[in-house]
Amino acid sequence: MAAAGDGEAAPPTQQEPASGVTGGGGVIAKLEEQWQKTKEHAETYPYVWGSYILVYGGLGAYLAWRWRKLRRTEDRVRGLQERLRKLAAAEEAQAASGSASASTAPTPTPPPPHQPAAGPAKPAHGP
Repeated sequence: MAAAGDGEAAPPTQQEPASGVTGGGGVIAKLEEQWQKTKEHAETYPYVWGSYILVYGGLGAYLAWRWRKLRRTEDRVRGLQERLRKLAAAEEAQAASGSASASTAPTPTPPPPHQPAAGPAKPAHGP
């Protein structure tokens, strides 16, 4: 009787793992079903989806542009900081050599002239 009971119980236990596997396939089936619903919605309401693409695409382009601008600014600041570090080190070295030789007071070197960005000149302020 035990063998007959095992034989009868075996098919349901074999079907349970198969249903567990289809449960994993159920996720894929759910995803495919959701994709079909979304596709039908996009075909039914193309202007809504077009506006989504336009708005979020524009937002993405704007954020990418701002991100790149931020990176350029950071690179420019790093370059200026490095240049300032070198100038400070040169002044310290000159001051140290000037005090060691006990010569006249070292004359500070003026910073190089600032190159304005290309573009139209700004009008002068004041009346």
